[in-house]
Amino acid sequence: MKHHQAKGRLDVHKSDVSGSRFDDVNLSGSDFHNVNLSGASFDDINMSGWRVHNANLSGLRVTKANLAGATIADCRLDGMTIEGIAVTDLLAAYRAASKGAA
Repeated sequence: MKHHQAKGRLDVHKSDVSGSRFDDVNLSGSDFHNVNLSGASFDDINMSGWRVHNANLSGLRVTKANLAGATIADCRLDGMTIEGIAVTDLLAAYRAASKGAA
């Protein structure tokens, strides 16, 4: 199905649109619930103001991204790295240093 230079709201339920392509598309304000995006690829996108809750992001790779103001809380961090350093090790070192400074 082609949707070119159209403007309108889509209401999609219990559908398989795997393999779809989106280019120069405005999805701002969209709501995604119970959606399988495994293997999806995102490039040159504006995700400012995004909220992600109850998501499996294992294997996620983020490169050349602006993470200014990003917050990660109440998450499983085992195996997560930043610049090749285990985040759990970074947090442990930070907590140890903070405890020693008190």
